[in-house]
Amino acid sequence: MDRRKFLEVAALGTASSLFSWRAVAQSKSDRLLIVAEMNANSLDTHTVGANRATYGLVWMTYDRLMQFGTRTLPNGVQRYDYFDLKPQLAESWEMAPDNSSVTFKLRKDVTFHDGAPMSARDVKWSFDRFVKVGGFPQRQMELGSLTDVDQFEVVDDHTFRVKLLRSDKLTMPSLAIVVPSIYNSELCKKNASAADPWALEWTKNSSAGSGAFKVESFKSGEQVVLARFGGWKGGSMPAVERVMYRSVAAAGTRRALVERGDADISPDLPPREVADLIASKKFNVESAPMANTLKYVALSTVTKPFDDVRVRQAIAYAIPYQKVIDSSVFGRAEPMFGASSNAPTDISWPQAFPYDYDPEKAKALLGQAGLGSGFETKLFFDAQAATIDEPAALVIQDALGKIGVRMSIEKLPDFAARRSQKNWPMAIDIFGAWFDDPDFFFRWIWHGQNTVWNVASYKNPEMDKLLDAARQERDSAAYAVLVKKFIGLAMTDVPVIPLYQPILDVVAQRDTKGYVYMFHRQVDARTLHRT
Repeated sequence: MDRRKFLEVAALGTASSLFSWRAVAQSKSDRLLIVAEMNANSLDTHTVGANRATYGLVWMTYDRLMQFGTRTLPNGVQRYDYFDLKPQLAESWEMAPDNSSVTFKLRKDVTFHDGAPMSARDVKWSFDRFVKVGGFPQRQMELGSLTDVDQFEVVDDHTFRVKLLRSDKLTMPSLAIVVPSIYNSELCKKNASAADPWALEWTKNSSAGSGAFKVESFKSGEQVVLARFGGWKGGSMPAVERVMYRSVAAAGTRRALVERGDADISPDLPPREVADLIASKKFNVESAPMANTLKYVALSTVTKPFDDVRVRQAIAYAIPYQKVIDSSVFGRAEPMFGASSNAPTDISWPQAFPYDYDPEKAKALLGQAGLGSGFETKLFFDAQAATIDEPAALVIQDALGKIGVRMSIEKLPDFAARRSQKNWPMAIDIFGAWFDDPDFFFRWIWHGQNTVWNVASYKNPEMDKLLDAARQERDSAAYAVLVKKFIGLAMTDVPVIPLYQPILDVVAQRDTKGYVYMFHRQVDARTLHRT
């Protein structure tokens, strides 16, 4: 099949096109088809509303100054290593003796996809952009103390300096995540306007990167076809020449595509489907606990009766955690209940809380709070996660009913949009942090600065003080002391009740190898190959 016919097949977007793609792929070991429930809705993470699939796409089509190394989990799965920073567009970097700045020496052989050479001016423009565009990119980088365009300096064509505002251990790893991608600044400027100085409307549907793959075709939310960039300098050249990422909404259809051999990989099949495919022993199933991620029940600390810590603790003792795990994710999760101590013994995160199913203890706590006869409340969850969260909600509803708590259930189609309103007495939610530091996770969920993820509206000056100190603490022993204190406080105050740590399962054909778990939880085609 010639290139033109290949692209015609890729652009069809029908079930038959997927079969045709796979037919081509079977004769070409360097082509892959990946089917998922969600596909990228933008080609740029800086654009408003860019979804998680966009993060994975930009990870492959753009480069950054640095990148994470990898490590091997006990089960053999490769995972990114947050603590191992390696060069990408920067050949090297050097910290100033007084820690006031870090200077990057850039590669001199990098070109963007259109052939334009990359220079420090592109890096400066790109860094100014994430500071100025607002929304998620700006908030994310603020957590690494990267907040002002005056921090970024072009020293010469291939030397770039970042001035450091404070001692912050998140600054350097923040430069290796997807947000500080390096854009072809001249190309973006040509497509900018007075109303859109950063060309966000243009980059939403057009790519301006230097990454391992170029965008060959794109249909927002449905399909993207990537072609290997022969001039890539940011790492080992991918084995895959072309890859299609295709949205297939129905889990049953995705499973059928994999089982028939029409798709190479499906990264987000429901736990029940995964359990069946594992039992069949016909596929590679790469499984890893989602790094720094929790599924939890948030209790509003500003809504009665959950403003009383005894009530929150009662709910924590009333949940049959193993039943929740078995019914919602078919056991495919790391338990986060039943810790033997009321205080953390180490600084690992996530870690189990000291609550287990104990309805008698739950009733006693409600009695102490003056609620021996129970009360009425409501639990909300995301309709888009109903396959997993609805069974969990029903188990919790039944269990709370046994201690006198009459809980109704409501699933919201606009859950994410309404999260910031924080007007739910109870909610099932999930949060995953890109960095492995416990304090980074806690600042999103437990800090009183009222971040969008603090659904419990939790505010405790002691917690804020501990988290603010941990952010800048460089001494490992002192940091460990702080971590144990704030985890212990979370266990006692329990505005958030951990249900479990989810497991990320990626199902692949036997001939598809090289999967690496990345922080954005999307399939990275750069490391994949077919045997």
